[in-house]
Amino acid sequence: MSDLLYGEVENDLRASVRDLLTDRSPWTSVLARVETDKPYDLELWRALATEMGLAGLLVPEDLGGAGASAREVAVVLEELGRAVTPTPFLGSAVLATSALLAAGDTETVAELAAGQRIGTLAVSLTTAPNAAFPGAVKVVDGKLTGRVGSVVDLEVADVIVVPAIGADGPELHVVQTASAGVTITPITPLDLTRRIATLELSGVGSRKLSGDAESALRKALTTGAGLLAAEQLGVAQWCLDTTAEYVSTRHQFGRPIGSFQALRHRLADLWASVSSAVAVSRAAADALATESDVDIAVAVAASFCSELAVLAAEEALQLHGGIGMTWEHPVHLYLGRAKSSELALGTPERHRDALATFVDLPA
Repeated sequence: MSDLLYGEVENDLRASVRDLLTDRSPWTSVLARVETDKPYDLELWRALATEMGLAGLLVPEDLGGAGASAREVAVVLEELGRAVTPTPFLGSAVLATSALLAAGDTETVAELAAGQRIGTLAVSLTTAPNAAFPGAVKVVDGKLTGRVGSVVDLEVADVIVVPAIGADGPELHVVQTASAGVTITPITPLDLTRRIATLELSGVGSRKLSGDAESALRKALTTGAGLLAAEQLGVAQWCLDTTAEYVSTRHQFGRPIGSFQALRHRLADLWASVSSAVAVSRAAADALATESDVDIAVAVAASFCSELAVLAAEEALQLHGGIGMTWEHPVHLYLGRAKSSELALGTPERHRDALATFVDLPA
């Protein structure tokens, strides 16, 4: 394992992303957008993807990417989590890109890296890395037919990486959303800042990828779960910082409510948990970057950070009192993101079960 501390490049990257999000995606803007039928700010996405080059962080330089690693991607996701920014970063820059790279694609992944197109991976967002290869889509006479629910970022995707079952077993295909036979039906989400939709394919033409489909899908889901932990860390950190600031300024009985021992203990416990989350999230990102003990590090981070994000959001809601219960306060956006992310790419229980298998614990 390498040094888990944030390096100079990572700190500079964080500062640049935070400055952009502070300027272009304050919570007031996010709240206004999620009340419309177009919650994603595609102008902001273009700034992130093309001007800053964040869409291609995982992509090698010879394919037009930045040639960075999961460590840098994790830093970006921490900031996107802090701002609950509605962008297709998870679906395009993480899941679709990881699957394409693992399958040996050079065509579509270059387009995603350049920010020319947006992609996603056609699996239910709740799919865990160790789940069986999905069989909802079949290859019939060279065409794709089937239905996949709860696909993340599908509404704004241009291309979809579709796992399918062909005559010889699992396959991965690239489908254009504009193709005949593709139907996308939005689903009312728990998390208003991350949209999901149902994908229906009826005899759709595609481009088959030549790589090992099962291995590529598993790697994409593992990468997604490990990096999602960084986003959950960002959510938890915002909840902690905002709540600590609020209780230090909100007065009751002639004193700041943060001076009451019960609240101080709750925030101290939360601070300790967030500090632990930094360690496990960084360990997962480093494991993905170095390809060392990946399964164990990802399972630990995914299970711990999932539950922490929900706890932090619940504490923020309760300790903000009445103002926290209102729609005009942003804490409900963080609670929605935390709870939906807890179910995404494997529940904490699923990851702990997998961890027990990885370290040979008895059933």
